[in-house]
Amino acid sequence: MRVAVLDDGLDQLTLIHQTMVALGHECHLYKLGRTLLHALRRQTFDFLILGWRLPDMRGPDVVRTIRGDLKSRLPILLVTRDCGEGDLVEGLDSGADDFMAKPLRTVELEARVKALLRRSYPAREEAELVFGSYHFFPPSRVLKVRGMPVDLKNREYELALFLFQNLGRLLSREHLHEAVWGLGIQALSRSLDTHISRLRTKLDLRPANGFLLLAIYGLGYRLEAVDQDALRNSGKR
Repeated sequence: MRVAVLDDGLDQLTLIHQTMVALGHECHLYKLGRTLLHALRRQTFDFLILGWRLPDMRGPDVVRTIRGDLKSRLPILLVTRDCGEGDLVEGLDSGADDFMAKPLRTVELEARVKALLRRSYPAREEAELVFGSYHFFPPSRVLKVRGMPVDLKNREYELALFLFQNLGRLLSREHLHEAVWGLGIQALSRSLDTHISRLRTKLDLRPANGFLLLAIYGLGYRLEAVDQDALRNSGKR
């Protein structure tokens, strides 16, 4: 998954980065609240770890902006050197999902991140994922549509699964690149577009089949579920 970490301490950033990479996540580091908020308007992430005391903002204020102005429900772990009841209440009231005191301990950080991700993305733990007539079987990397297997190459399957797992969510091009090609692999922009085009055709992603894959200019892509009842009613007019 794609994780963004906000903290002004180099030691903390290094520890969190090493822990997230060891867990298999892509990790992006920020030192200023405004820098992260700017990135969130152009990028997409799966999980946020935010420090409390920053050079330009307070952690709870960053959370409030994310929840209020950006309308984001991303899971957020707030970390602070203070762990008094007042800080705990303010942190959770601001919209954070969990709270952890510094100095961070690697084992506890791993456990809290894993638990929060399980709560936030429960479908990713299942052996079979069903989206209408689209059935994914992650252990065998098989996708069936209306009971028939679809011939997909490895990256086509990974991209399809990632899009359905994030149904209704705008995913930046960078996020999709990292999820499918990995960090450090410079996939050509046209490669992503080509894979998207193939998926539209192979999976027949159109309103009549319940899903529509949209290109959001300058940002990325979003797979949306289509209300079949509304579609049928509109066709009767």
